[in-house]
Amino acid sequence: MKVIDAIVAQAPGIAAVRRDIHAHPELCFEEVRTADLVAQKLTEWGIPVHRGLGVTGLVGVVQGRDGGACGRAIGLRADMDALPVTETNTFAHASRHAGKMHACGHDGHTAMLLAAAQHLARHRDFDGTVYLIFQPAEEGGGGAREMMRDGLFERFPVEAVFGMHNWPGMPRGTMAVSPGPVMASSNEFKITIRGKGGHAAMPNTTIDPVPIACQMVQAFQTIISRNKRPLEAGVISVTMIHAGEATNVVPDHCELQGTVRTFTLELLDLIEARMRQVAEHLCAAHEATCDFEFERNYPPTINAPAEAAFARQVMVDILGAAQVLDQEPTMGAEDFSFMLQARPGAYCFIANGDGDHRSLGHGGGPCTLHNPSYDFNDELIPLGGTFWVQLATQWLAAPKA
Repeated sequence: MKVIDAIVAQAPGIAAVRRDIHAHPELCFEEVRTADLVAQKLTEWGIPVHRGLGVTGLVGVVQGRDGGACGRAIGLRADMDALPVTETNTFAHASRHAGKMHACGHDGHTAMLLAAAQHLARHRDFDGTVYLIFQPAEEGGGGAREMMRDGLFERFPVEAVFGMHNWPGMPRGTMAVSPGPVMASSNEFKITIRGKGGHAAMPNTTIDPVPIACQMVQAFQTIISRNKRPLEAGVISVTMIHAGEATNVVPDHCELQGTVRTFTLELLDLIEARMRQVAEHLCAAHEATCDFEFERNYPPTINAPAEAAFARQVMVDILGAAQVLDQEPTMGAEDFSFMLQARPGAYCFIANGDGDHRSLGHGGGPCTLHNPSYDFNDELIPLGGTFWVQLATQWLAAPKA
C-alpha cells in the first residue's frame, strides 16, 4: 500500500477532528457546527472558503503552483450530515445529542477530504484547481441538488467530480469502483384508496378499501415480474398500510406507502405509469377511487466509464490490482447522483472492514451502515486522503479529454 507518508503523519490529528464531529452530529441542513469546524481547518491551512451553498454547504479552493492559471479544475465531494438514530456506542466520542448519530460515516468522509486538503495546501505540486466540496443533507435532504441550485458548478466549474463512501464488510485495505449504475434511484409513493365506510356486519352496504389494498399490493409485484425486462433490476416495496379505527367498522379509506428503486430512469417511468394504471383501474373495478402520489427523490447514481476507469487506475497504483474490487450495484440511493447528472465523474468505495476496529465500548449489533452501533474506521484516513490527493493531481496532470 503506497500511502503518502505526510498524510500518515497528520492522520491522528485528522482522526481527532473526525471524532469531534462524531460526538456532535447534526442532521440535514443543520450542519452549522460541522461546517464551522471544516471552515476553520481549511482557513488554518490557507485555503479560501466559500460558504452558504445549499444552506450549510461550503467549498474550499486549492490552487496549484500556477495559481490555477491553466484553467483546469476537479471537484472532490464529501457529505457532512448525520442520521436521526440513537447511538448505542459508549466510547468517548459517542454522540452527545440524543436521537442523532453519524451512523453512515459522513464524519469519516469529511475527515478523509480534510486530510487531502491539508496535504494539497501544503505542497501544491500540481497545476490547476482542486475544489473541495463539503456537502450538507445527503440523508434525504438532497443537499447536492441544493448546492447546485445555488450555483455550485457555475461558481466552481469542474471538468469532473468524484465522491467516495465507506463500505462495511469489504476487507480493510481494499477499494472499489465500477462504471455505470452503482446506486439506485430512490422514490416514494402514497396511495389513498377511497371507498365507503359502514358497519362491518353489513359489508354489502360498504365499499371496503382494505381488500382493494390487498389486491393492489399483490398486483404491483406483477409489474416487476411481468412488465419489466427480466435482466433489469427494480424494486417495489409497500412498507406501510394504514386503515380503520375499530374492529366492527369498515373504514372509508386505506393508505398505502412505500418505495421504488431502479437503476434507470426509463424503468422508473414504466413502473410509475403502471402503478398508476393498476391503482386507478383496480379501484374503479370495485367502485372506489384513489389519490395517487409518486415522488422522485434521488436519481440513480451512474458512473461515467472514463472517469471510473481513471479512478480505478489510481486505486491500483496505490493498492495493487488485487486489492481493487468491482463495486456491485446496490439498491441504496445517494444524492451525489445529481452531481453526476451535471458533470462526468465517479462514485468510489473504500472498505470499512468487518468492525473489529471498534473498542469494547461499542453497542451491540454489527458495524453496518445506518446501525446504532456503527463507527467509522479511522485507519482509513491515510488511504482515503492519499486516494483523493493522487486522484486530483493525476487528473490535472493528464491530457484534457
